[in-house]
Amino acid sequence: MHDKLFRSPVALTVGLGFKREIASLAEMHDFLTNWTTARRGQLYHNAVEACGLAMEGCVARDEARHAFVEFAQAAGILWPEIEPVIVTRAVARGYGGYAA
Repeated sequence: MHDKLFRSPVALTVGLGFKREIASLAEMHDFLTNWTTARRGQLYHNAVEACGLAMEGCVARDEARHAFVEFAQAAGILWPEIEPVIVTRAVARGYGGYAA
């Protein structure tokens, strides 16, 4: 199964700012299979086809990864290259610690 790993994983934004890394063709296939039907477009279908062909050995893993990255960019789920900074800060004023 190690021959099906990508050279570098594809980081995606899932949920409310959570990061998920896709590191293999099997993970890519699983993610695409569970992708919502309403948001499936041409780039989705290209990624699915590239994944299937790469699993069969007809195309290189890098080509499948590239198709997956294009799909993720178009869907707006590709994790940004610069890590986002998420900060929460307690507020001391108002009632019960909340800003009034």
